[in-house]
Amino acid sequence: MSKIMPTTDPFDDDKLREECGIFGVVGVTDAANFVTLGLHALQHRGQEAGGIVSHDAEQGFNSARRFGYVRDNFTSQSLMETLPGPLAIGHVRYSTAGSKGPTQIRDVQPFFGEFSMGGAAIAHNGNITNADALRRELIERGSIFQSSSDSECIIHLMARSLQRNIPERMEDALRRVEGAFSVIAMTRTKLIGVRDPLGVRPLVLGKIGDGWALSSETCALDIIGAEYVREIEPGEMVVITADKGVESIRPFRARKPRFCIFEHVYFSRPDSIIGGRSVYETRRQIGVELAREAPVDADLVCPVPDSGTPAAIGYSQESGIPYAMGIIRNQYMGRTFIEPTEQIRNMGVRLKLNVNRALIKGKRVILVDDSVVRGTTSRKIKEMILDAGAAEVHFRIASPPTAWPCFYGVDTPQREKLLAATMSEDEMCAHLQVNSLRFISLDGLYRAVGEAEGRDRKQPQYCDACFSGEYPVEPADMIEKGFKMKTAAE
Repeated sequence: MSKIMPTTDPFDDDKLREECGIFGVVGVTDAANFVTLGLHALQHRGQEAGGIVSHDAEQGFNSARRFGYVRDNFTSQSLMETLPGPLAIGHVRYSTAGSKGPTQIRDVQPFFGEFSMGGAAIAHNGNITNADALRRELIERGSIFQSSSDSECIIHLMARSLQRNIPERMEDALRRVEGAFSVIAMTRTKLIGVRDPLGVRPLVLGKIGDGWALSSETCALDIIGAEYVREIEPGEMVVITADKGVESIRPFRARKPRFCIFEHVYFSRPDSIIGGRSVYETRRQIGVELAREAPVDADLVCPVPDSGTPAAIGYSQESGIPYAMGIIRNQYMGRTFIEPTEQIRNMGVRLKLNVNRALIKGKRVILVDDSVVRGTTSRKIKEMILDAGAAEVHFRIASPPTAWPCFYGVDTPQREKLLAATMSEDEMCAHLQVNSLRFISLDGLYRAVGEAEGRDRKQPQYCDACFSGEYPVEPADMIEKGFKMKTAAE
């Protein structure tokens, strides 16, 4: 077996990582091929591993799970011929719950279960915050777990349900689950999509010919030529069949939605649409707000590629300071490009990013990045800019300080490793040794996503726990392990 790829990118471990992307289609010929294309478009949401389950009337359920990129695994004709049928779902993974360290193939979704009324497979984006308690209960009652993933709890809860069919069993199971979940599931004839009552993670519906598609983002509908229909609403379940189309069910008590605001800042692709808004335009508007809140006299506005680019364009347009590609990204450095020895690690981000020296020398440079997590990458980039002869370096960050971990499907360091959890903005500026450092305000971010009055402090419109420490769902498992929630003084 080939060497398992590392679970974090050794060259750029200073970004928050989405857990996964999910995609499914029904009512098309060779559905697994469409799922492959959809997962390829969602590769930014998870690069560790991927899986596809399909169903064919003659051959039944078939599955394939592989480590690495979609393009390296699900493009061989011999493999795709093992996944026939008009119905398929898929998943790309980056671990947040489950095995840390080397990924186990058993943790790679979709998960499959055989029930008395037939088989079902599920793919889950998000994180179940009461998974430890559910797992203990299920094991005590005789369940045998095959993986360390929190998502497997859903299959076992479905198996123990007394409901008559699989969609009803899924409703039953998800009512027991706390946290964030967008789920795509399949039976022999049905494609099912569900979002949790808060709608923390995304899920959209598309139409392709006579068939239907479900996806984490609209950009994956584009790649297969599907027409975007609408978002699956928070707390909604859709059951889709090729002959009857889409049936909508409301299995949960209605709650005020709290979509993850970091999807706008970083996770989603800039060519996706969220809540009727272009992600690119929102990020450009973040740059506009940043320029208004934190102006500085400088010669160039440069993005930290690629995630800082739209915000840098907005900052440049609003400030009148020229936009320039001061840092060039090597597009071909894969995650397993080279064995991450200590010497290579010390090269840091230089393997991925290089400074455009002729442009930078002697200039006062504004660097626009999407976030500062540990601060390690920011320091390396600053050193590269100064080494290239920049006169000044000013950081402008397109999100508020990340001071709290996320428990809803994002890989976040422990709180003490988050720079903003232990330092003020001025202290971070001194730590990074830059001429100035400013983050967009929480209200500024809300204005950029279309909330003209900013953040509603009594009832926040989004989940912004990583910035505010206000968790819309209590992280029961983490509290049991000793996590301290935000106090009134904080």
